[in-house]
Amino acid sequence: MAEIGARGTAVVIEDDADIRYLLEVTLGQAGFAVTTAGSGQEGVDAVRELQPVITTLDISLPDFDGFEVARRVRAFSDTYILMLTGRAEEIDTLLGLDAGADDYVTKPFRPREVRARIEAMLRRPRAAAAAPDSTVPVPAAAQPADDDGASVLGHGDLRLDRDARVVSLGGQPLELTRSEFDILTALLANPRRVLTKAQLARAVWSDSYDTGVEATEADRRSVEVHVANLRRKLGEDASRPRYVETVRGVGYRLALSAPS
Repeated sequence: MAEIGARGTAVVIEDDADIRYLLEVTLGQAGFAVTTAGSGQEGVDAVRELQPVITTLDISLPDFDGFEVARRVRAFSDTYILMLTGRAEEIDTLLGLDAGADDYVTKPFRPREVRARIEAMLRRPRAAAAAPDSTVPVPAAAQPADDDGASVLGHGDLRLDRDARVVSLGGQPLELTRSEFDILTALLANPRRVLTKAQLARAVWSDSYDTGVEATEADRRSVEVHVANLRRKLGEDASRPRYVETVRGVGYRLALSAPS
C-alpha cells in the first residue's frame, strides 16, 4: 500500500508502461502518493483498498474497458475519475461521463493539462459530502428577481432539491452525475438568462460565474458533453426541447415555456 501523500492517494489505471510512468510522476509532483495498475481488475481492487482522491483511467485495458471499470468503481467509491482516451469521438466521451467519469483528456496529452484538469475537479464538492450551502453559487448580478434562494427549483414536471441534491422528473427519481446536477441547478436558478459554456464550466467547478478564471476549449467541450447527457436523461427531443435550449453561438438556457 502506498504511503499517504500530502494531498492523499491517487490510483493510475493504465496498461501502457510509458504513460503509466508519466502519470505517476505528474501526480506525484502534484502532491499525491501514487499507486499504479495495469489492468481493469487490478485498478478496481486498488481503488477499493486505497479509496483514492483521484483515479486516472484509460479506456483501452487488457481485460475489460475503462467504461466497465468506471461503473464498478462508482458502485463503492466517489473518487474523482479522470478518463484518458486515444479516441476523440463524442460517443466515447458520452459513454465515459455516463459511466461515472468526472472529466476526460484525449491522448496525446501534456502533463500540465492533466494537472489543470485535476485541479478543476478538486474544486468540485463530492456529492456524498456536499454541505447544504455547497451547491452552485449564483452571484447577485445573475440572481433573477423571482429566485429567492429556495432549496427546491422546478420547471414543469422537473424538480431539483439543491440541499438534498436530488432530482425528479414526473415524480420519478432522476440519476444525474455531479456535473449534470450542477449544470441543471445553474439553469433552473437563472430561468430567464442565457448561460455561456464558460459560465457553466465554472458552475461545474463550483466557482462563481464572474471569478475571472478563464475556461478552456476543453472545458467548453466538456460542458457540451454533460448537457448532451443531461438532455438524454431528460428524454429531450433536440428539435423541440422542453427543458434545455441551445442558444446558437452563446450557450444554453432553460426552455422559455415549461412542459405541461
